[in-house]
Amino acid sequence: MFSTVLVLSLVGVCASRSVEHVERVEYRTWELGMNLNPDDGHVMSYSTGWATDAFIGTYSEALTKDYLDREVWNKPVSYIAIVRHQAGEADAVKVFRFREGGRSMLSRFQDMDPGREVVTEGGPMQETVSKNAKNLHDDPIFSVDGDLAFNWGYGDNGHRIVLTGGNLSPVGSGDDNTHGLGNDYHCYPLTGETRSLHWQHEISNIIDCPGPDNWWGKCGSAPCLPTIQGNDKTDPTNACLKPGPVYGNYAIYVSSVASKFPGPGTKLKLKVESRVGKKEL
Repeated sequence: MFSTVLVLSLVGVCASRSVEHVERVEYRTWELGMNLNPDDGHVMSYSTGWATDAFIGTYSEALTKDYLDREVWNKPVSYIAIVRHQAGEADAVKVFRFREGGRSMLSRFQDMDPGREVVTEGGPMQETVSKNAKNLHDDPIFSVDGDLAFNWGYGDNGHRIVLTGGNLSPVGSGDDNTHGLGNDYHCYPLTGETRSLHWQHEISNIIDCPGPDNWWGKCGSAPCLPTIQGNDKTDPTNACLKPGPVYGNYAIYVSSVASKFPGPGTKLKLKVESRVGKKEL
């Protein structure tokens, strides 16, 4: 979606005759498809929301709690922006182009069998991070290079969004050592169903901590543990998923035409306009 604004500017006066230039300013629109708050008490795990064609949350709390806009999720899109934000103000942005344009987010996340698809190409088209941004060293999106992969399943594990620059466990592995957005370490990754309430969690940070032999059953003495942001896990008693600080909310914006997102400091809304340039008419 795009819009055009015509701007009249008086650039000179000569012999009582004004000279006017007309500029066309073009904008492209991003729409909020999803927001993840890893500490709001609702767990957007592998099995929740991504592929179920359901509206989650409310418009008024779209950027403060877990949120999924069913209408936006069904629109054909070609670009995706993942925006980490603090109370609605962006502090880190990555923009990618899908390898296959014109598909909805719902159809992409429903494509779980066999899944494990690298869905973008060329790496991030844009990566802008505020100089004041914190907790970047193990952020699941902003500490890792590469393209986006969706529905990364292996063994009984599933992750909705990961980056190819991180550890991507092989299909037959059970090492629980891939980390990203929308996670479950005990699920049926090819169908999106969970197998228990013990291992679902929303956001996990980057760490090289292979399991389960390394920590399962001995969480109190394990040399390392998977670290999640906040407390959003379906089993609060599962000490093997170590709660940690919230680095921010993660908003997922999509567009059919926009390829650049406004930078850090932007106040986010359900729709964000990105200026792409101006032409003199």
